[in-house]
Amino acid sequence: MANDPKGPKYEVNVEGTDYPWDAPTITVAQIRELGALPADQPVVEVDLQDNTEKTLTETAIVELKPGQGFAKKVKFQRG
Repeated sequence: MANDPKGPKYEVNVEGTDYPWDAPTITVAQIRELGALPADQPVVEVDLQDNTEKTLTETAIVELKPGQGFAKKVKFQRG
């Protein structure tokens, strides 16, 4: 799928599971839906390159970077 120009251009990791994503942005609500995260738990963005964490607001929109298997990924987890 990585060589398919019509396939998903992004990959979102929610609690250890990678999900293909076609849009350049993702909302916290969409992250919750992908990973079946409960509404009463904060969503935390983890930069896998430097292992920094950022708690996202419910209205946050995250800009994704196109990537391949070796590209930097952004991981989301419960807070």
